Amino acid sequence: MQFDVLTLFPEIFSGYLGQSVLRLAIDRRLVDVRLHNIRDWSHDKHRTVDDRPFGGGPGMVLRPEPVVESVEAVQTKGQRPGHLVVLTPGGRQLDQRVVEELSAKERLVLVCGRYEGFDQRIIDLLEPDEISIGDYILGGGEVAAMVVIDAVARLIPGVLGDEESHRQDSFSQPDGLLEYAQYTRPRTFRGLEVPPVLLTGNHQEIARWREAQSLERTRQRREDLLDQG
Repeated sequence: MQFDVLTLFPEIFSGYLGQSVLRLAIDRRLVDVRLHNIRDWSHDKHRTVDDRPFGGGPGMVLRPEPVVESVEAVQTKGQRPGHLVVLTPGGRQLDQRVVEELSAKERLVLVCGRYEGFDQRIIDLLEPDEISIGDYILGGGEVAAMVVIDAVARLIPGVLGDEESHRQDSFSQPDGLLEYAQYTRPRTFRGLEVPPVLLTGNHQEIARWREAQSLERTRQRREDLLDQG
C-alpha cells in the first residue's frame, strides 16, 4: 500500500518511519510512505501557507491555494488517485471498522492540518474523507497521520510476522470486545502466578477462559462496546 502524506513538517516522520515493524514493511516494499511538503506549493518567496481568519479570531488558518494545489499535484503522481483523507477534529472518528475500510484501499493520501485548521473551501473543493482520531486537540495532524498509517499497515498481508496476530487484538475480534489478558515467562513474578488454565495445554478450556476474560474486561473498562453489540 502507498501512503502519501502532505504536511508542513515532513521531518517529524523520519524517526517514526525508521523503526520496528513499519521499517521492515517499507524495506520489504509492502508499504510505501511518501512525504510531501505543502510549502512547496506556496505562492511567495516566504513560503506562506496560512493567514488571519476573516471575521477575526485567534490564530491562523491554512490558506486554500497551497493545500488544494498540493493535493491535486500529488494525486497525479500515482497510477490512479488515492483515497483522500484530511485529519481534522471534526471528522468521523477512527475505529477498527474504519481502519479495515481504509486498508482495502490501494493508496491513501493523508493531509495534516495545523494552526486553527483548514479554510473551509479546501474541504468544499476536495470533498475528502474527514477523519478524527479522538475527541481532543493535537498540535497538528502529523501524529494523527502516524496513527492511521500504523493501524492500517498492520492489516496489510505480510506486515506482521503472525497473520493471526491482528485478528486477536482488541476491537478486531468478531464480537468487537477488548482482548483477553496475556501472559509469558516466568510463571511466577513477585508472587503473581500465571493462571493455571494457560498451562494445561487444553485448547478448548483456554479458549473458553479467554472468551470469559475478554467479556469481563470489556464489561469493566468499555461497557459501551457491549451496548454496540
